[in-house]
Amino acid sequence: MATHPRTAAFGSGILAALAGTATGHLVAALLNPASSPVLAVGTAVINLTPTPVKVWAVRELGSADKPVLVGSVLAGTLVLAGIAGLLTPRRPAAGVGLLLLLVAAAGVAAMSQPAAGPLDAVPVAATAVVGVLVLLRLARGGVSPRPRRGGTASQHTPQPSRRGFLVGAGVVAAASVVVAGTGQWIVRTRNRISDVVLPKPAKPLPPLAAGLEQEYDGISRFVTRNADFYRVDTNLTVPVVDVEGWQLTIDGDVEEELTLSFDDLTRMDVVERDITLTCVSNEVGGNLVGAARWLGVPLADLLDRAGVGSRADQIFTTAVDGFTISTPLEVALDGRNTLVAFGMNGKPLPREHGFPVRMVTPGLYGYVGSMKWLERITLTTYAERQAYWTKRMWATDGPIKLASRVDTPRPLSTVDAGKRVIGGVAWAQPDGVAKVEVRLDGGGWQEARLGPSAGVEYWRQWYLPWDAESGSHQIAVRATNRRGEVQTAERATPFPDGSSGIQEVVVNVT
Repeated sequence: MATHPRTAAFGSGILAALAGTATGHLVAALLNPASSPVLAVGTAVINLTPTPVKVWAVRELGSADKPVLVGSVLAGTLVLAGIAGLLTPRRPAAGVGLLLLLVAAAGVAAMSQPAAGPLDAVPVAATAVVGVLVLLRLARGGVSPRPRRGGTASQHTPQPSRRGFLVGAGVVAAASVVVAGTGQWIVRTRNRISDVVLPKPAKPLPPLAAGLEQEYDGISRFVTRNADFYRVDTNLTVPVVDVEGWQLTIDGDVEEELTLSFDDLTRMDVVERDITLTCVSNEVGGNLVGAARWLGVPLADLLDRAGVGSRADQIFTTAVDGFTISTPLEVALDGRNTLVAFGMNGKPLPREHGFPVRMVTPGLYGYVGSMKWLERITLTTYAERQAYWTKRMWATDGPIKLASRVDTPRPLSTVDAGKRVIGGVAWAQPDGVAKVEVRLDGGGWQEARLGPSAGVEYWRQWYLPWDAESGSHQIAVRATNRRGEVQTAERATPFPDGSSGIQEVVVNVT
């Protein structure tokens, strides 16, 4: 370009996008974190992504799927913003127009969210204003006169000063980091969970027994720590909920619509329950499963208080951000320990796991029975309303399949010969695990020893002593529930109703 070096122009566009995005993120942190431009676009991408791609992302990326998505969206945005920077010196209208088009896409994404309100447009407006101002300022740079070829000293064309551009670029970059960091700090410190005091259950459960992990290294902890509990959801940013203003509404096919505050809920008859949760995206032998002690109110008690009507066959739950889940009504009435929970392992729910309130339904995969950031419970019919995942053709009921996993030795690991232990976990909701068996190198099934029990809705640890000999070995595991049903060997992928099959791992012994 005659009037601006290409590299500097491209960098101007990138810095303008970063400055605008950082400003939008800060403004969103003060209003609604989900309306941050890059997060709004990322959420829209998630909603438009085909189901097979989502399953692949969870399987291959695990908990890193969200950072990878945000990074990809940001990278694509910066490339287009760089092109806007290239256009601006010669064609300012085209460069600014392309940048505004990017911002407009973020605006559409933010305003298309189910719970979007007028204030969600403010971060996008701030992004546009700052982005355009920075783009035009950096495109001009500092200017110094330079004579045209063959011209006189008085015939000058303004040229960007390298020093002026670098100083301006450095200021913009530093300010963007500070602004974005401030926004992230605000998001993390708003409405401190540590101020929440949990009630005591009328009949506390006895402490859980010591798990096998204390004796045998490598077996999953009997109680999954909150920080280690798996997280799978569609949220790129965790909803920040003010517990003082939060309310739970129960409506639809009920005799009396209820609206409960957090204090109302915690003053009811509170119970503790030991329950294992599993994600439908969990592959055979996968780690998208965890076990915890939950504190809350039985869902059946809330429905009794509201009065269940005669038409409903579905519990349609809505989160604070508008996300929806469908749960069969019968699971709240068949005696299982379905909870509206606000405590997890003796502490308030972490934000990542649904603070202030979530549903916990034993025996159903999370996409059917475990709404996080719960705000509304509506009794309706499947014919009347469809939730997020059922619209995407996942199974309606989602019962958890009987499953087991080898934790140690790890697949493809190398261990020393001698006295070893094979161990892991198994789960069989709502019936409970009766037996776990291990097969070595295609031989007969050997019954493993079970760890402590915390009820039929909780997983069981297991182990089998093993005299490991040198060579390559195959280890398989299967579980049997209390009804005598044996874990199926038939392989199935997670979509549409959960994976199945026998896990078999290869281990090298030296």
